[in-house]
Amino acid sequence: MSAGEAAGSVPTRMVVHALVREDGTVEGGELYRVAGLLGMTDQQVRLCVKRLVAEGQFTVEGRGRRAVLRLAAAAGAGPAHVPEVEFVRHAYRQDAGLEPWDGTWHAFAFAVPESARAARDALRDALTGLGAAPVQGGLYVTPNAIGPYVRARAAELGVPEALTCLTTRDLEVGGAVDPAAVAARLWPLPAIAARYEALHTLAAADAPRAAGDTRGTGAAGAGTGAREAGTGLAGAGGAGGGDRDGAVALARAVGLAAAFSTAMLPDPLLPPELLPQPWPGTAGRAAAAAAWERLCEAAPAGGPRLFRLYAEASGRPGAATDEE
Repeated sequence: MSAGEAAGSVPTRMVVHALVREDGTVEGGELYRVAGLLGMTDQQVRLCVKRLVAEGQFTVEGRGRRAVLRLAAAAGAGPAHVPEVEFVRHAYRQDAGLEPWDGTWHAFAFAVPESARAARDALRDALTGLGAAPVQGGLYVTPNAIGPYVRARAAELGVPEALTCLTTRDLEVGGAVDPAAVAARLWPLPAIAARYEALHTLAAADAPRAAGDTRGTGAAGAGTGAREAGTGLAGAGGAGGGDRDGAVALARAVGLAAAFSTAMLPDPLLPPELLPQPWPGTAGRAAAAAAWERLCEAAPAGGPRLFRLYAEASGRPGAATDEE
């Protein structure tokens, strides 16, 4: 991604999508204010809007801060940076001890010819996107039952006959047989943990402080791209705070969404039985859910749909259970 498309770790286009309201519009003045708080220049915003319009994702009426962007129907119902609700709910169910591992490994192998390279690459991306790890050429494993999703993707790609699926409770990888040792060998657990630690730091910065305590906690590496949006602005988005406070709350929401996605999207969601304990993902997700609850309480009526989407994704762990 070019420098003109991102400020720190928050892509400029993510800010645009994050500020889409329920009616599909983005108000130009709000966009520039929030982007500025996240360390982006007006030129970055203008170039990003121009690209999004050229790609057919938005139409625009007016110019600059007086413009109104409207999400095109072809752009889809939800922004790509929001993790799938089902995926996130599963993570919270794991955190609550509601998804114990049965000890079964799910393995997938495929042999797609060079003539169908695009399908082969897409199937590989689907497997890794679902959290499976490569063991060796064309063989992937995961402790999660992702078979239905993998088979459906292979069928969509027209290569169902190239896919082999199997399960086993006896897996040895490079001499490692203990399941936790296998997991540590196959997945980059320290890197995944570091992302959740950064998320926890950022989310906790929004927690209520003692009166007179104006110190920031530091958001370096937390995925916001702007120290101000991740620390000193925490809690500034309450009612009656004025126009700047409203933009501050939105900037914080975008920063939190970016950090949440940075942590969640690459996470294979391994069962707790396979992870070091305490696992930073559990505390990070809990802090994020609490921060979203506070942000949603302060969100203005008719605000960006980002608040609704993330509230649905990071709702209380028992929400899915209550519906069943």
